[in-house]
Amino acid sequence: MTEETTTSNRGVSLPVQIIIWVFIVGLLALVGFGLQRARNPMAEVGDTVPDFDLVYYKGYEYKDTAKMKLSDLQGKIVVINIWASWCKPCEQEAPDLEAAWQLYKDGNDVVFIGVDYVDTPAGANEYLKKFNITFPNAPDLKSNISSILNRQMGVPETYFIDRKGVLRKVQIGPFTSVDEIKSVIEGIQ
Repeated sequence: MTEETTTSNRGVSLPVQIIIWVFIVGLLALVGFGLQRARNPMAEVGDTVPDFDLVYYKGYEYKDTAKMKLSDLQGKIVVINIWASWCKPCEQEAPDLEAAWQLYKDGNDVVFIGVDYVDTPAGANEYLKKFNITFPNAPDLKSNISSILNRQMGVPETYFIDRKGVLRKVQIGPFTSVDEIKSVIEGIQ
């Protein structure tokens, strides 16, 4: 009789309790993820990109300006490349990005910006020099910029923003040619 009383007092069997707890933990994780996304809105193609600050590396400023907001570039096509010195695919596309920048830099209509994702200043400096990068570059040590843009797929990722600040294209992975980059930019103009 004691066994029956103990069993009936438990109410819910152990496997059912485990399922309930797994469901509750999963639900809390989804709510937490949703709150994190709401706090750090991720830009979607067709949406206006939320504004953020850029503090450029010394020697890689935009027109001798060390700090600015993305919104300061409105009226131009902005190409933002998220890279890291430890990223091998980033090395593959670095020469093509620089070559494309050389084609557009004098026109004052297209701006390339490199965003160095969670890297060391020494590693970034070595990378920029190794590939003779001349376009503006900024660190993203706290992932503030990449949390708005980055799809969390890894680096490299490149974002094309039109003159009104609307995200028009996302390139996940490295470019394979200068022509590929030009094609995207020409499609936005």
